[in-house]
Amino acid sequence: MKQMKKLIAIAVLFFGVVSFTNAQTKVAHINTQELISAMPQMKTAKAEFDKLQQSLGADIQASVTEYRNKLTQYTNEAPTKTAAENDARKKELAELEARIQEAQAAAQKTAEQKYIDLTKPIQEKALAAIQKVARAQGFAYVLDETPGSGLLLADGTNLMDLVKKELGIVK
Repeated sequence: MKQMKKLIAIAVLFFGVVSFTNAQTKVAHINTQELISAMPQMKTAKAEFDKLQQSLGADIQASVTEYRNKLTQYTNEAPTKTAAENDARKKELAELEARIQEAQAAAQKTAEQKYIDLTKPIQEKALAAIQKVARAQGFAYVLDETPGSGLLLADGTNLMDLVKKELGIVK
Protein backbone atom coordinates (compact mmCIF):
# COMPACT_ATOMS: atom_id res chain seq x y z
CA MET A 1 0.00 0.00 0.00
CA LYS A 2 2.87 2.36 0.80
CA GLN A 3 4.42 1.67 -2.59
CA MET A 4 1.12 2.40 -4.27
CA LYS A 5 0.96 5.81 -2.53
CA LYS A 6 4.56 6.49 -3.59
CA LEU A 7 3.71 5.53 -7.16
CA ILE A 8 0.66 7.80 -7.19
CA ALA A 9 2.67 10.67 -5.68
CA ILE A 10 5.42 10.21 -8.28
CA ALA A 11 2.82 10.08 -11.08
CA VAL A 12 1.13 13.26 -9.84
CA LEU A 13 4.50 14.98 -9.52
CA PHE A 14 5.53 13.81 -13.00
CA PHE A 15 2.30 15.05 -14.61
CA GLY A 16 2.60 18.32 -12.69
CA VAL A 17 6.12 18.90 -14.04
CA VAL A 18 5.07 18.00 -17.58
CA SER A 19 2.05 20.31 -17.35
CA PHE A 20 4.23 23.13 -15.99
CA THR A 21 6.78 22.83 -18.80
CA ASN A 22 4.01 22.68 -21.42
CA ALA A 23 2.39 25.76 -19.90
CA GLN A 24 5.56 27.83 -20.33
CA THR A 25 4.95 29.59 -23.62
CA LYS A 26 7.54 31.78 -25.27
CA VAL A 27 6.41 35.39 -25.43
CA ALA A 28 8.13 38.28 -27.18
CA HIS A 29 7.34 41.95 -27.68
CA ILE A 30 7.90 44.55 -30.37
CA ASN A 31 6.98 48.19 -30.90
CA THR A 32 5.14 47.99 -34.23
CA GLN A 33 4.82 51.77 -34.52
CA GLU A 34 8.61 52.14 -34.27
CA LEU A 35 9.13 49.31 -36.76
CA ILE A 36 6.73 50.72 -39.34
CA SER A 37 8.22 54.21 -38.96
CA ALA A 38 11.67 52.77 -39.67
CA MET A 39 10.58 51.06 -42.90
CA PRO A 40 11.72 52.87 -46.09
CA GLN A 41 8.29 52.29 -47.66
CA MET A 42 6.72 54.32 -44.85
CA LYS A 43 9.03 57.24 -45.51
CA THR A 44 8.00 57.16 -49.19
CA ALA A 45 4.32 56.88 -48.27
CA LYS A 46 4.62 59.79 -45.84
CA ALA A 47 6.21 61.97 -48.53
CA GLU A 48 3.43 61.10 -50.97
CA PHE A 49 0.78 61.76 -48.32
CA ASP A 50 2.33 65.11 -47.39
CA LYS A 51 2.36 66.11 -51.06
CA LEU A 52 -1.35 65.24 -51.36
CA GLN A 53 -2.17 67.23 -48.21
CA GLN A 54 -0.30 70.26 -49.56
CA SER A 55 -2.18 70.04 -52.84
CA LEU A 56 -5.56 69.73 -51.14
CA GLY A 57 -4.66 72.50 -48.71
CA ALA A 58 -3.62 74.84 -51.53
CA ASP A 59 -6.96 74.38 -53.30
CA ILE A 60 -8.90 75.14 -50.13
CA GLN A 61 -6.65 78.06 -49.26
CA ALA A 62 -7.35 79.60 -52.69
CA SER A 63 -11.09 79.38 -52.00
CA VAL A 64 -10.64 80.88 -48.53
CA THR A 65 -8.63 83.75 -49.99
CA GLU A 66 -11.34 84.36 -52.58
CA TYR A 67 -13.97 84.36 -49.81
CA ARG A 68 -12.00 86.84 -47.68
CA ASN A 69 -11.40 89.17 -50.64
CA LYS A 70 -15.11 89.20 -51.54
CA LEU A 71 -16.07 89.68 -47.90
CA THR A 72 -13.76 92.68 -47.60
CA GLN A 73 -14.96 94.13 -50.91
CA TYR A 74 -18.64 93.60 -50.12
CA THR A 75 -18.23 95.02 -46.60
CA ASN A 76 -16.54 98.15 -47.95
CA GLU A 77 -19.13 98.62 -50.72
CA ALA A 78 -22.19 97.77 -48.60
CA PRO A 79 -23.08 101.39 -47.71
CA THR A 80 -23.20 102.33 -51.39
CA LYS A 81 -25.33 99.35 -52.50
CA THR A 82 -29.04 98.73 -52.24
CA ALA A 83 -30.52 96.33 -49.71
CA ALA A 84 -31.33 93.85 -52.50
CA GLU A 85 -27.73 93.92 -53.76
CA ASN A 86 -26.39 93.46 -50.21
CA ASP A 87 -28.75 90.54 -49.64
CA ALA A 88 -27.61 88.93 -52.91
CA ARG A 89 -23.99 89.40 -51.87
CA LYS A 90 -24.65 87.86 -48.43
CA LYS A 91 -26.25 84.88 -50.16
CA GLU A 92 -23.25 84.57 -52.50
CA LEU A 93 -20.84 84.63 -49.53
CA ALA A 94 -22.92 82.03 -47.67
CA GLU A 95 -22.85 79.74 -50.71
CA LEU A 96 -19.10 80.21 -51.08
CA GLU A 97 -18.60 79.44 -47.39
CA ALA A 98 -20.71 76.28 -47.75
CA ARG A 99 -18.64 75.18 -50.76
CA ILE A 100 -15.43 75.73 -48.75
CA GLN A 101 -16.77 73.60 -45.90
CA GLU A 102 -17.79 70.86 -48.33
CA ALA A 103 -14.36 71.00 -49.96
CA GLN A 104 -12.68 70.73 -46.56
CA ALA A 105 -14.80 67.68 -45.67
CA ALA A 106 -14.09 66.06 -49.04
CA ALA A 107 -10.36 66.79 -48.69
CA GLN A 108 -10.34 65.25 -45.21
CA LYS A 109 -12.08 62.13 -46.51
CA THR A 110 -9.72 61.91 -49.49
CA ALA A 111 -6.67 62.31 -47.24
CA GLU A 112 -7.87 59.64 -44.79
CA GLN A 113 -8.54 57.15 -47.59
CA LYS A 114 -5.18 57.87 -49.23
CA TYR A 115 -3.41 57.33 -45.88
CA ILE A 116 -5.14 53.98 -45.47
CA ASP A 117 -4.30 53.00 -49.06
CA LEU A 118 -0.65 53.95 -48.57
CA THR A 119 -0.08 52.39 -45.15
CA LYS A 120 -2.11 49.17 -45.31
CA PRO A 121 0.42 47.26 -47.49
CA ILE A 122 3.26 48.48 -45.25
CA GLN A 123 1.47 47.31 -42.12
CA GLU A 124 0.74 43.95 -43.73
CA LYS A 125 4.40 43.54 -44.72
CA ALA A 126 5.54 44.36 -41.18
CA LEU A 127 3.03 41.91 -39.70
CA ALA A 128 4.16 39.17 -42.07
CA ALA A 129 7.81 39.78 -41.12
CA ILE A 130 6.95 39.74 -37.40
CA GLN A 131 5.09 36.45 -37.82
CA LYS A 132 7.92 34.90 -39.83
CA VAL A 133 10.61 35.90 -37.32
CA ALA A 134 8.47 34.92 -34.31
CA ARG A 135 7.75 31.48 -35.74
CA ALA A 136 11.40 30.96 -36.66
CA GLN A 137 12.42 31.90 -33.12
CA GLY A 138 9.73 29.66 -31.59
CA PHE A 139 7.56 32.37 -30.05
CA ALA A 140 3.91 31.57 -29.49
CA TYR A 141 2.89 35.16 -28.74
CA VAL A 142 4.23 38.56 -29.71
CA LEU A 143 2.84 41.52 -27.83
CA ASP A 144 2.75 45.03 -29.26
CA GLU A 145 4.56 47.44 -26.95
CA THR A 146 3.42 50.53 -28.82
CA PRO A 147 2.22 53.09 -26.25
CA GLY A 148 -1.50 52.76 -25.76
CA SER A 149 -1.64 49.19 -27.00
CA GLY A 150 -2.36 47.83 -23.55
CA LEU A 151 0.94 46.10 -22.88
CA LEU A 152 1.51 45.72 -19.17
CA LEU A 153 4.78 43.84 -19.05
CA ALA A 154 7.61 43.57 -21.58
CA ASP A 155 10.26 41.32 -20.08
CA GLY A 156 10.37 39.00 -23.07
CA THR A 157 12.65 39.12 -26.07
CA ASN A 158 12.36 42.22 -28.26
CA LEU A 159 12.17 41.20 -31.92
CA MET A 160 12.92 44.68 -33.31
CA ASP A 161 16.48 43.96 -34.50
CA LEU A 162 15.59 40.57 -35.99
CA VAL A 163 12.53 41.92 -37.84
CA LYS A 164 14.47 44.93 -39.14
CA LYS A 165 17.11 42.48 -40.40
CA GLU A 166 14.36 40.45 -42.08
CA LEU A 167 13.08 43.60 -43.79
CA GLY A 168 16.57 44.72 -44.76
CA ILE A 169 16.47 47.86 -42.61
CA VAL A 170 19.96 48.98 -41.68
CA LYS A 171 20.50 50.95 -38.49
